[in-house]
Amino acid sequence: MKKLLITGCNGQLGRALNREYEGEQTEIINTDLDSLDVADLDAVMALVRQTRPDVIMNCGAMTAVDLCETEYDKAFLANAIGPRNLSIAARETGAKLVQLSTDYVFSGDGTRPYVETDQPGPVSVYGSTKLAGEQFVRDFADRYFIIRTAWLYGEGKNFVGTMLRLAGTNDRVRVVGDQIGTPTSAVELARLIHMLEPGENYGIFHGTCEGFCSWADFAVEIFRQAGKSTGVEYITTEEFAAPAKRPAYSVLDNQMLRLTTDYRMADWKEALTAYMRTIL
Repeated sequence: MKKLLITGCNGQLGRALNREYEGEQTEIINTDLDSLDVADLDAVMALVRQTRPDVIMNCGAMTAVDLCETEYDKAFLANAIGPRNLSIAARETGAKLVQLSTDYVFSGDGTRPYVETDQPGPVSVYGSTKLAGEQFVRDFADRYFIIRTAWLYGEGKNFVGTMLRLAGTNDRVRVVGDQIGTPTSAVELARLIHMLEPGENYGIFHGTCEGFCSWADFAVEIFRQAGKSTGVEYITTEEFAAPAKRPAYSVLDNQMLRLTTDYRMADWKEALTAYMRTIL
């Protein structure tokens, strides 16, 4: 029976992966911060040696982009040292490693979708610590899939839920309209991981739904599909005034997926429709 070790099991992707593997001959070892501190190498080694997973899926991270700016060490421990430790453990025990990364490893000053071989240039602590995590995986793991995704939503706190909550008390909401990316369903991402992990097509992959939009466009589509009359006021990043800088254009091209497999991710609007059916 295949064994999977999932870190960050209570996050949006961790929950989606548990559902994705339901009904299979698979043992899932679920961990979160309360049961495993991935920044503690001794704890990671002890658990991996004891459980001997076939695949380690690192879904845990410090994703609070603005908080990362003021808590660099905490962000580096979670987003870089954690993947390093899991990579060391995976190499010793022969496990494959699935490491989740982000579109925020790029600067966002381009005008075309980023491919996997484009030069990273993070503009935030979150992006730089996630990039360091990627590098540690490449340095220490033997068999790995690094999957960069973007604008993730699923079971748990997310942009879709926030917009629907605001629609309940507001006739109009203000949303950033000059940051462009791709909303990605955790269900779609879990399916991609499920497709990749049994094989040996290792390396860096971009894994986002197809298409792109701004955050404000995303909000408009959420309200349309939910049948809400809430209006959306497009504002600038400067007007929003978040502490951390965000990439203005961080659309990812799933080039490696397209060229090395027959697998395709769903269009972002179609994936949103499927998600909305589960919550409305």
